[in-house]
Amino acid sequence: MDANKEATTVELGFWDQHRFLILIGLAIAVALVLVTISMALYSSSGAIQLDLSRPGYKAVTSQAANDESSFVDYPTSGKLDAKAINDFKTLYDTQAAKAKAVDAFGGDPLNPDTLSISAPQN
Repeated sequence: MDANKEATTVELGFWDQHRFLILIGLAIAVALVLVTISMALYSSSGAIQLDLSRPGYKAVTSQAANDESSFVDYPTSGKLDAKAINDFKTLYDTQAAKAKAVDAFGGDPLNPDTLSISAPQN
């Protein structure tokens, strides 16, 4: 009985034969649309002007003040004892107080004075 069974073949349509390639193509198309929308928002919102890492702003980047004289770096190695923990807490509380002093929902949180960015003194 099993020997007399004929194998049935089913003709697949175009969509059935190429659904994986169509899925890949649609994923690429959606990604391109989303990237286009995000780049349009990036340039129209003015955020593009804040990005100093762009090649056109290399000359301006060198003029940015790099005043880290008030920043104290905590050592990455050493003995972990009560004194080290107290030193870390002191440094952390100092930096946390600076961060809490900024009104992030206020009028101008990206003001150079708020961010402690100053123009170079001539």
